[in-house]
Formats: sequence, structure tokens, C-alpha cells
Amino acid sequence: MSDDASTRQEEEVEALAAIYGDDWCVVSEQAHIYSIQVRNEDPKSHRTINVEITMPPGYPTESPPLYQLTAPWLRREEKQTLEDSLADIYCENLGESMIYLWIERIREVVQAQIDDSQSDSSPQTSQSASAVRDEDENDGEFDLSDLVITTIEQPDDGEVMECPPINSGEPIVDRRSTFQGHLAPVVHKKQVKQILDTLYQNKKIANATHNIYAYRICQGGTVYQGCEDDGETNAGSRMLHLLQILDSDNVMVVVSRWYGGILLGPDRFKHINNAARGLLEEHGYIKSKESKKGPKSGGKKKR
Repeated sequence: MSDDASTRQEEEVEALAAIYGDDWCVVSEQAHIYSIQVRNEDPKSHRTINVEITMPPGYPTESPPLYQLTAPWLRREEKQTLEDSLADIYCENLGESMIYLWIERIREVVQAQIDDSQSDSSPQTSQSASAVRDEDENDGEFDLSDLVITTIEQPDDGEVMECPPINSGEPIVDRRSTFQGHLAPVVHKKQVKQILDTLYQNKKIANATHNIYAYRICQGGTVYQGCEDDGETNAGSRMLHLLQILDSDNVMVVVSRWYGGILLGPDRFKHINNAARGLLEEHGYIKSKESKKGPKSGGKKKR
């Protein structure tokens, strides 16, 4: 195993252990075999999927991780559909750490099964747009409250900082909800507020249901990072984790969501992730791709 692959595996395992806590288990450290119990947080639900994952020497740069699913309650065609979607995720993220993406896709399957069973046994109720901030309370998404995000306060040297250029991505629309990502290079935490203030000068962005953001600044070997859910519980933490696993530094990503009146369930996290990831890739912040060595200049839109 190359030193780069070994380091990336160690960093990914450390991150996964921090996120999933007791659900993440080391089966064999020497053989790089791990297991995780993917379940819904609803105590009344007993549906889980046990996943055993093996990281081969060539993962993530040359080969995918190996996995084995144990879920007796899944029908054969449902399991095949899930396995096909995991293969798609691998193809879309060649050379990158992807176990987190796999686990969250598996979690979506668990949640969908529970949602279906609940809809069959209870009457459909309506919900106003203002209630979207509580959408996550019933969707069974995992709780990141136990994930300790180390934040080091960046010293203020008194230098006057200019607001960096902001690039906006193409909107993603699903069931009348719209997601749009915004990206800016950052070298100091003071710029975080400048970027937000500049975005909020746009009335449409200021009136978004959520403006979720995460940033990472690497200066002299020290990492300064932070995130904000803005009412979409765990969304900011997920975006920060995305920056971590992609090794994206000196960048801030904001995703604006305008709620359209229809609950999206776990799909909303997929769109938030895609809106952020698309901009990171477009502007060269995904270091694991050789063609993306550093941030490019320019962009589609500047504010």
C-alpha cells in the first residue's frame, strides 16, 4: 500500500469513527476490515442494515472498498437496487473517499422503508412551508451532535480584509424546492462574515429558507474551520465533513435552499451535497483529482 493511500485510509477511518460512534466497529485493524450498523434513530424501529467494509490496499485511488450487506428484511430486488446505486456512487467518485457516501445512501434505504410503513399506517397530513426547519425531526437522519468539530480561533492581526469573489452554481430544483451553491476562497475567518453579508445583499438569497455554510482555512499547518446549519439540522456538519474528506482548504461553501412546500426527506441532503461538491470540483478544490491542483479563477456568476 502506498503512503498516500495508507494516510487517506487512516484519515477516513478516524472521521467515520467520530461521526458514527458506537455504530462503527473495527473488525480487524491489520486487514482493514470494519463494520457499521446503519439504523434509524426512531427507537420504535428495529430495521437495520449491517455493513462489513474492507479497504483493499489500492483504495481509494485505484480500487473500490469491498462490502457485504446483511439485511434479512430487504427483498432481493431492493437489495439489488441498493447495490446498483452504490456502484453508481463509486463510478461518480473515482479516486475519492466514498464510504461516508455509501453509508448515507444505505441509511436512505432504511429510512424509506420506515417512511413507507408509516404512511401505510397513518393518515397523510399537510405541512406549511414554515415547518420545513423541523423536517429533519421525523426523517430518521443520524444525529451529529456527538461529533466534536475542533475549532481553533484564528488570531486577528488587525489587517483589513477584502471580501473575496463569490461564484454561484446552477440551481438544483426538486419538487418545487430549489438549492443553489455559492463558493468563495477564504484565508481568514473575518472573510466568512463578509461573504455572508455580501450574499445577503441579494434579497432572494436573504429570503432563502436556509443558508447553510461550511469553511476550512489552512494557515501554517493549523486548520480553522466552522459550519452553520441555519435550521437544517446536521446539514452544515455534513458540508464540513465533505470539505474534510475532499481535503478542500481555504474555501467557504454556502448552499441556499428555498423550500417549495413538499418534504424531500433525505433527498435534501443529497442536493445540498451535490450543490457544494459541484462547485468545489468546478473551481479546483478537490485535491484528489490530478487535474485539479488548485483553485481556478473566474466563475459563472460573481456577486
